[in-house]
Amino acid sequence: MQADLRPIPNQNVLLITIDTLRADALGSYGGQASTPALDRLAAGGVRFDFAHAHAVLTLPSHTSILTGRYPFQHGVRDNSGYRLAPDARTAATILKRAGYATAAFVAAFPLHSRFGLNQGFDVYDDRFGETRAPTEFVMPERPATTVVALAREWLAARHDRAFTWVHVFEPHAPYRPPPPYDAQYAARPYYGEVAAADAALAPLLDDVRRSAQPTVVIVTGDHGEALGDHGEDTHGIFAYESTLRIPLIIAELGGTGPAEAGRHDNSRVRLQPDDGEVSSVAARHVDILPTILDAVGQAIPSDLPGRSLLSAAERRSAAAPRTSYFEAMSGMLNRGWAPLTGVLADRDKYIDVPIPERYELASDPAEASNLAGRAPERDRTLAASLRAFQSELPGQRRPEDPDAAARLRALGYVSGDAPIKPRYTDADDPKTLVGLDQEIHRGVDLFVAKRFADAVQVYEGVIGRRPDMAIAYRHLAFVRWESGNVAAAIAVLERARQAGVAHGGITSQLGAYLAEAGRASDAVRLLQPVASAAAPDIDALNALGIAYARSGRAGEARAVFERMLALNAESAMAMENLGTLDLERNDLHSAGRHFADAVRVDPFSSQAQAGMGVVSLKTGDRRSAIAAWTKAVELDATNYDAMYNLAMALLGDKQAAAARPYLERFLRSAPAAFYEKDLREVAALLQRLPQDAREKR
Repeated sequence: MQADLRPIPNQNVLLITIDTLRADALGSYGGQASTPALDRLAAGGVRFDFAHAHAVLTLPSHTSILTGRYPFQHGVRDNSGYRLAPDARTAATILKRAGYATAAFVAAFPLHSRFGLNQGFDVYDDRFGETRAPTEFVMPERPATTVVALAREWLAARHDRAFTWVHVFEPHAPYRPPPPYDAQYAARPYYGEVAAADAALAPLLDDVRRSAQPTVVIVTGDHGEALGDHGEDTHGIFAYESTLRIPLIIAELGGTGPAEAGRHDNSRVRLQPDDGEVSSVAARHVDILPTILDAVGQAIPSDLPGRSLLSAAERRSAAAPRTSYFEAMSGMLNRGWAPLTGVLADRDKYIDVPIPERYELASDPAEASNLAGRAPERDRTLAASLRAFQSELPGQRRPEDPDAAARLRALGYVSGDAPIKPRYTDADDPKTLVGLDQEIHRGVDLFVAKRFADAVQVYEGVIGRRPDMAIAYRHLAFVRWESGNVAAAIAVLERARQAGVAHGGITSQLGAYLAEAGRASDAVRLLQPVASAAAPDIDALNALGIAYARSGRAGEARAVFERMLALNAESAMAMENLGTLDLERNDLHSAGRHFADAVRVDPFSSQAQAGMGVVSLKTGDRRSAIAAWTKAVELDATNYDAMYNLAMALLGDKQAAAARPYLERFLRSAPAAFYEKDLREVAALLQRLPQDAREKR
């Protein structure tokens, strides 16, 4: 069946991106998840069964979707350290100039406005909560139901010329589908999250279907998920079909009014995988922007590498095949492995790594048989096609704020800059090293399960196999530190430096640990040269400011934190540190202002809430102090200073019963390496509490 897609000037545009969505997960693609809403959309539109991303990470892929450019053209090559240029041309900037109202509703931190994708949007809603729990590997996100509700509310107030981008983070790892999908998909939770995302999107699609205003709807994934294929658990290392191939559905809805829309009901329609038009042409993320512009009657810039998929002629198998570029740079940028680039020429796929790979996807969709070397002429032709893109390796990354780095630490996404080598050998090939990636993930899982000794053993094993992997040293030091072994944490980072691991994050982490461990002067000596650079590592700046403060050099500490704010006016961490300096000189007004600014920038900051509590107590407002510290502990169960202060404030307010659980938690979980004296005090208090309680009655 051929779908009727046609340009409709000024029609609405709804772009839906589903994070980490394998093409073969949806029901209409023959997948294991129940996805009636998206299957129905495919049945009324076009489903592309051979569509591909150009990168296998969230931020680079979405940047390609919105700009219509390959990663080496738009310059965003990883989830961290890159920003879209402020003058970039995107779907939002083009449509806004054409008179469209523009709004984006995103579900997770990799698409935070700080990375530049907010350009051209009247509304860019990224309020997913930026909880910073330093002893967890957590990606801040919010559920699809929340994102969809916000988008529906915004769209309900607009009737024409609206461009809406909705991003949902399900089914990104960790896979924790909500009820009832948790029970239905207990053995395969990834597909439970896909089903949950579909159910959340259904009301939005129904709204559009009922609207009198026509809307072109485009649904795609940013990349797939390996689920163990080729030894990769999630995504980011390889570019096999499990992570590179994505679903792509285009349909035109609405324009018929409520009566026509009421004739349809998902519960009464039984859809088959082959319902609707199925196009087998090679479609790409770079084709999405030209398709949007064509659909609304806007001119397509001639310098875009993609083409519109609106024309039926472009969707037929006889259409000229379009070559596509792809890459996976995380291994090189974060682990020091070889970069991965490649090209798709119709069903032929070539991967340029030290041990080259070539696959004929028509006969080998699982990429089980590497044909590289068997037909040298074909290898050379595909290699020449790749060279024709004239792609360059990523340049120097911008350092992230420490708070951004903490949020992106989930799944080992970030470890800082690995040095770029002049030559990569077979020993650097991701295929050779994928077992180490599995171990990095296993170490995270062990740490979250509080199996610290096992996590230490895993990371020591990684270092033994690959002594230049900075991420292993950083995770090992982190585990040592959080388990209370301060000396061992410092020793790990010093060992990394002695091994010649040239990594700014190693230095910054070591400086921070030295300052916290009472060796502030050593931290200052270590960090001053790094922080004095013209483009300083923000993490190093933060650690240097703390080291100055611990050394009694408050003025120099203040100058460092103010420099951080000059580099990033919305650095909640710099605001928190300035507030702490204000408290030390008893400037409660300035402290309160800095902590309030930090809460405004990051409402989910435990440290900012804790600072507000101190200011409240010092100004005589015990009730507000208790409320602030309660919030701080809710946000971060490891904020032991806030937990201790909360318990003491409750005792001072004669609320012994309310204080007891916090005292018990503090005694049970606060690390002795940092709280030995306080732990003795709390233990004594708990022994006296029953007697005190009887006397007060």
